[in-house]
Amino acid sequence: MSELSKRVCEPCRGGALPLKGSGITELLTQLDSGWEVVDEHHLSRAYGFSNFAKALAFVNAIGELAEAAGHHPDLTLKWGHVGVEIHTHDIGGLHLADFVLAAKIDEALPG
Repeated sequence: MSELSKRVCEPCRGGALPLKGSGITELLTQLDSGWEVVDEHHLSRAYGFSNFAKALAFVNAIGELAEAAGHHPDLTLKWGHVGVEIHTHDIGGLHLADFVLAAKIDEALPG
């Protein structure tokens, strides 16, 4: 279990600024290697599965995490594929909460 996944996904407060530069780099190193940062705006990761049912089950697991956290990623579901993009809409970029949710999503990945 990563340190990030142990944290509570707290929404950012009004006036928060999006993370930039080394703030992003430091948090990214704490995630599984499949995550990438796109234009210092959002986290992105693709997961592969052997069939549609497994991909759908993972999407449902992410949905439960997102509802519990009150933080909702953009998801793409295709046969054998789940795409995840995360950013904080209110600030138009990345926040600590995005990295916490990403870590929790990785832990929800079936064995």
